[in-house]
Amino acid sequence: MNVANRRWTDDELFAMREQVLQTWPTGSEVDLRDAVEYHKAMADTKRFSKVLASAINNGQTLVQPRAGVPLVENHIELLRYLEQAGADCLPTTIDSYTRQNKYAEAQKGIEESKATGRSMLNGFPAVNHGAGACRKIIESVSVPVQLRHGTPDARLLSEIALAGGYTDIEGGGISYNIPYAKDVSLETTIRDWQYVDRLVGWYNEQGVEINREPFGPLTGTMVPPSVSHAIAIVEALLAAEQGVKFLTLGYGQCGNFAQDIAAILSLKELAREYLEKDGYDVMISTVFHQWMGGFPQDEAKSFGVIGLGAAVAALSGATKIITKTPHEAHGIPTKEANAQGIMASKQIINMLKGQPVPFTPEVQAEKEIIAAETRCILDTVRTMGEGDWAAGTVRAFAAGVLDVPFAPSRYNAGRLLPARDSQGAVRLLDVGNLPFTQEIRDFHRSKLEERGRMEGRNPGFQMVIDDIYAIGKGMLVGKSQGAKK
Repeated sequence: MNVANRRWTDDELFAMREQVLQTWPTGSEVDLRDAVEYHKAMADTKRFSKVLASAINNGQTLVQPRAGVPLVENHIELLRYLEQAGADCLPTTIDSYTRQNKYAEAQKGIEESKATGRSMLNGFPAVNHGAGACRKIIESVSVPVQLRHGTPDARLLSEIALAGGYTDIEGGGISYNIPYAKDVSLETTIRDWQYVDRLVGWYNEQGVEINREPFGPLTGTMVPPSVSHAIAIVEALLAAEQGVKFLTLGYGQCGNFAQDIAAILSLKELAREYLEKDGYDVMISTVFHQWMGGFPQDEAKSFGVIGLGAAVAALSGATKIITKTPHEAHGIPTKEANAQGIMASKQIINMLKGQPVPFTPEVQAEKEIIAAETRCILDTVRTMGEGDWAAGTVRAFAAGVLDVPFAPSRYNAGRLLPARDSQGAVRLLDVGNLPFTQEIRDFHRSKLEERGRMEGRNPGFQMVIDDIYAIGKGMLVGKSQGAKK
């Protein structure tokens, strides 16, 4: 299958819709004209695009948790609880069966949840419940609700969610494939997500503003900013070609204060640069994901991790933050723990509101290296695709020019080895086939060699392992036993 970054015609979209809506019985409930009227009657306070635009204008960082349970009434109860805790916008996190398009298994989970009174799925099975149930959720709260999932093929899920009143859909053909799937080709997922983006574009053309959010953290563990930036911007370009007008680009916290602030600052600038270069006029917002890796077992220490993330989001001017909870090390959090993560984050964000960005020489230096690396990757992807971002993406992953650390996909080279420098910034021990200049390669090597000298060891794979577990053990840099204090 060959893919091209070309806008689908309405005829192409509607021809495929006939097949997609037949995948599960609730697909027959989707009526686009009725959905458009439903959205147009919605208050602006429930539209993600409006709330994000207001946050940008007011210099506000919105707070949003993750949450999803199997039954409609329980999910409504959970979202209301989190809204009362201070969430500015809310999620519906989808269950694992739905993410794999296993709707029959999801239905069994619903029935078991009803029978036992316990949540037997790890999220909300929106496809099984249908658009009508989704509308009950949207109508039960006073803030916008986003669809969050991790689905390589989200076509039917997106149809039902949009008809159900959701005004924001997370994901993309790269970010919901490479970190989540093993054997799904990029050609397949890029095409499936072109469907989603063209559907969103169609809604926008009817006067209904739908926001799209590529998944920034990817595998969530020490992903270098330039790698996540490059993929986020490619997904933004692919979405914009299909008519998407509102984009939230994300980044997952790495841990170093200067690097994380620089990452958010540079993400919006670079995205605008490449989108404008290709002639796309879109609203860009940003989202900062609190640390996605291992958390400390102790709740008090976990609040320290949460607090650092909230401070970076506020001081970098991120439009939105996705919060974590003090129960991250223990499994699915209780609603009380989820609320604690919201409240702790919001307290810090409110206290830092209006304080200037700490634009230090270290932040400037990080911005420059992130921008240089990101441009190296993106310009090579464009060249490999002969100007076509979809074709270039497929070829770039095959060549390792695009590469995500620790990803399960067999379409990912998996050669990158990230490790922290002496100050905790994420560098690359092995740059794989990333198209970096020799100067950039030397920069990464020198930073890790400097740390090696301080710790009395040569940079190597053990350093990578130490860093992966460091935050869970109460530190940022995973120092060896013999390292200098």
